[in-house]
Amino acid sequence: MRNQAERLWQRIIERGSNIEENFKESLNLQPGASDEEFQLIENTLGVSLPEEMKSLYRAHNGQDWQYGGNPFVRNLTLSPTFEIIENWKFIQEEFDPEDLEFDIGEEIKPVLWHSKWIPIVENGGGDYLCIDTEPSESGVVGQVIYFWHDWGKRSVEAKSLFEFIEFV
Repeated sequence: MRNQAERLWQRIIERGSNIEENFKESLNLQPGASDEEFQLIENTLGVSLPEEMKSLYRAHNGQDWQYGGNPFVRNLTLSPTFEIIENWKFIQEEFDPEDLEFDIGEEIKPVLWHSKWIPIVENGGGDYLCIDTEPSESGVVGQVIYFWHDWGKRSVEAKSLFEFIEFV
């Protein structure tokens, strides 16, 4: 799986480099995450991290976003492990876990926020792509969902992180 993650990173960098000369440098990719960092996320969030996520983060532990830098995908920046924890804590405080949302796909539990969602990618405006580690019965563990901060609708973007990256 690690080889697949490294190939995905290589494809992202190659495609961006075809458009912009210093694309790789402008991503501001961080050195790979350690097992200790994964353990800290798992302990803090009370989840088991999907292997795809670990593989992707072993290659690069997110981005150090800077003005003028390029996003990971679309307008989204890949959060380093410490920011995943900070963002998760922030969202935990902002949303009541008992607030229900009925305009939601059947693969996702009908809530505005679930503590088993891992916010790994952000746009800086309060919206996140999350890894869902506790989907509804018709969902898939590890599916990627879009969390809009000011709009209740949550949607499945892909059945896995690698599928999402391949898609975009």
